[in-house]
Amino acid sequence: MEELSYYEILEVAQGADKITIKKAYRKMAKQYHPDRNPDDQEAEHKFKLCNEAYQVLSDEQKRSVYDRYGKEGLQGAGGGGGRGGFSGFDDLGSIFEEMFGGGGSQGGRRSRADSDKYALDLGVEMTISFKEAVFGIEKDVDFRFKDACNTCKGTGAKNGKLTTCGQCGGKGQVYVRQGFMTFSQTCPVCHGEGMSAKEKCSDCHGDGFTQEKESVKIKVPAGIDSENRLRVSGKGNVGKNGHRGDLYVTFQVQADEHFIRNGNDIYLEVPVFFTQAALGETISIPSLTGELELELDIGTKDKQQFHFRDEGVSDVHGHGKGDLIAQVNLTYPKKIDDEQKALLEKLQNSFGIESKPHESMFESVFDEVKGWFK
Repeated sequence: MEELSYYEILEVAQGADKITIKKAYRKMAKQYHPDRNPDDQEAEHKFKLCNEAYQVLSDEQKRSVYDRYGKEGLQGAGGGGGRGGFSGFDDLGSIFEEMFGGGGSQGGRRSRADSDKYALDLGVEMTISFKEAVFGIEKDVDFRFKDACNTCKGTGAKNGKLTTCGQCGGKGQVYVRQGFMTFSQTCPVCHGEGMSAKEKCSDCHGDGFTQEKESVKIKVPAGIDSENRLRVSGKGNVGKNGHRGDLYVTFQVQADEHFIRNGNDIYLEVPVFFTQAALGETISIPSLTGELELELDIGTKDKQQFHFRDEGVSDVHGHGKGDLIAQVNLTYPKKIDDEQKALLEKLQNSFGIESKPHESMFESVFDEVKGWFK
């Protein structure tokens, strides 16, 4: 990524205006910020690069020098300091405060001391069978949720007493300048909280919450598929103010031995003996609701598909049903006896020249190849 230009790093055109550049930077800074990617060196590296790019492209003077002379021009243009050395610092600070909730109570922002230490929405996974997903079912979900500690009121501090961090001034972030670049880092003293506890709460051991068990019955709708989510309102984690988030159940559907699902369509591989395909027999095949009659064409081909409309899975949003697609898998005898061989030869001969299509197709080719060696 070092070889990319500043415009390429932020994924904007060279003629992009300040608003576009700022939006692109916000998006990438949030995506690669170290707090959201702990112990990810690659993300940290990309975060530093997008910081570097933004600090140049957000400053008209530096951008003009960069457009003409590249990074080398910036090294001789006072990029690391002096008048206008970093005009974008205040702007960057506001972006970080907006992203991570810093700034204490100034400007009407919510204090970090009032915020919860954890997300109120809670996610769990549930594995269900193919049949349960197709037809729907009621299931019990057992889970653990977080509840703000009553003793410390969710602060993690003894008697709920917190003090403003002297290192970051309550922002939870500190800014480190290197030349004309400025990087945001989680405050090493308060670990991003903006407030710190002199003593930990004895009940929650400084976590600010306790974990409780709960079970809730949910109705799994027919047609649910893997990675689909179901929201259970008011069953998530509980915050300091007593507000409870939502529970999100993400489903994983087990594979079936015979039916293969693709969206709302169901595929079924049907083994067919070569004589059945040649004769065009009618055979019974299983479906999601019972049996279906599959009428083979005379001379049915291997992998040929037959569609049965509305015999698939019900759409989870109520938009009709998918199809059942039966795909033929031709099978042949592994060995034949003398009597069977004689019968097959007799059958083949009864078709005459039709039974040897290769002869008429390759006759002219044989003559052409022979001419190559004269």
